[in-house]
Amino acid sequence: MNERKQNPIKRILSTRGMGGALTAFAGLIAIYIAFGIINPTVFSGQNIMNLLRSMSKYLLIGIGQSYILITGNIDLSIGSVLGMSAMISATLMTMGVHPIAAILITLACCLVIGVLNGLLVGKWKLPPFIATLGTMFVARGVAYIVNGNRNTDAIASGIGKEAADAFGNFFYYGSTLGIYNTFWIAIVLFVVFFFLLSKTRTGRHIYAIGSDAAKLSGVSVLATTTKAYLVSAFCSCVVGFILCGQAGMGNMEAGNMYEMYGVAAGVIGGVSPLGGTGILLGTLAGAAVWQTLENGLNMVHAPVGIQRLAIGIIVVGAVFLDVVVRNGAYRKKTVKHGSAPKAD
Repeated sequence: MNERKQNPIKRILSTRGMGGALTAFAGLIAIYIAFGIINPTVFSGQNIMNLLRSMSKYLLIGIGQSYILITGNIDLSIGSVLGMSAMISATLMTMGVHPIAAILITLACCLVIGVLNGLLVGKWKLPPFIATLGTMFVARGVAYIVNGNRNTDAIASGIGKEAADAFGNFFYYGSTLGIYNTFWIAIVLFVVFFFLLSKTRTGRHIYAIGSDAAKLSGVSVLATTTKAYLVSAFCSCVVGFILCGQAGMGNMEAGNMYEMYGVAAGVIGGVSPLGGTGILLGTLAGAAVWQTLENGLNMVHAPVGIQRLAIGIIVVGAVFLDVVVRNGAYRKKTVKHGSAPKAD
């Protein structure tokens, strides 16, 4: 007890996934300063605000994917659920449905995909890659079908310009205290899901599933897996609203590749794709690294190919580092376990 009081910093640093999160934050600072030296406009207030707004989409997607990764699974349906969210909400609003009603109906539809993913993976034991690949096509199919295989008209055509502007301002264009609302939405949800993962029984169960301790601790794999996929579907749905608010309409292709952006944000921030390790602080750092790198490369006029190449190298490097660290920890445990009888 006294040791805990004497070493609060050591206790924080020993939190699972904290090392990866701190590494990501250090990388973020280095990348931001480097691009700022090359192009001082990177340090401008407006660029910082734009960066925070753009990062928010990756953060929300990263939160959902991180929940899934910590359970040792993956969610390939994220981008398609996002597109489905944008298309359903926009289609309803072009039909004159009130934005709040459209939001609730869309949320319910997206959560159905989350429940389906949970059942496929948690109950029927389908490999998560295959299960969510299937629901990815289902959700994208709904995005196409909902408005007759075409993008929607402007939502203002159904609910009027005032209501459409209110929707767009709430999710994308508006600001509070000088910071875009998109960022505030992301930060509020980050705090909620950070608390859920780190301070509640559900969070402990999510880690238990990913570390193969679920059976020993009596955790319901089905219930916990479904909860994780519901978080993923919810976050994807919110980003769908953000993209709908940004464009003022629904786009059938919205969200393409976003599932990979979520993986990148989590893995760069130290969330292990092998399950059981990682914290959302790392996901926050990973999303910031991703957006800062993308923003900086754009400002120095780097080709898109170079941008993708850089992100790919960072993701592979992060996973490689995770494997090395895990193998080292495993060997230490094995040696310790094997030497125990000799000590007796």
